[in-house]
Amino acid sequence: MTDVDSVFAALSDPTRRQVMRCLAEAPTTATELARQIPVSRQAIAKHLIALKEAGLVASDLDGRARCYRLTPGPLTDAMGWMADVGGEWDRRLAALRRHLRSDPAG
Repeated sequence: MTDVDSVFAALSDPTRRQVMRCLAEAPTTATELARQIPVSRQAIAKHLIALKEAGLVASDLDGRARCYRLTPGPLTDAMGWMADVGGEWDRRLAALRRHLRSDPAG
């Protein structure tokens, strides 16, 4: 799986997207995330592992607590991929429009 595939796979889960929204506001712990999202702390921990494996979050030890934060690089890569794909489709659709306008039977 490519890095972009890992990002999309991680973001395919609505709970993980909710975790990302919470982390976008401020770095926090898994325990605090479990207070904000209606799933168990163990479920949050599993979601954080998936996000970390995709490179979307990183963690730091703050005393005895592990604090999670977003890492935007993989999102930037995914957005670049989407822009490339979107640009390619824009070019194809523009070529189709030109062809249809120039077709005397059309």
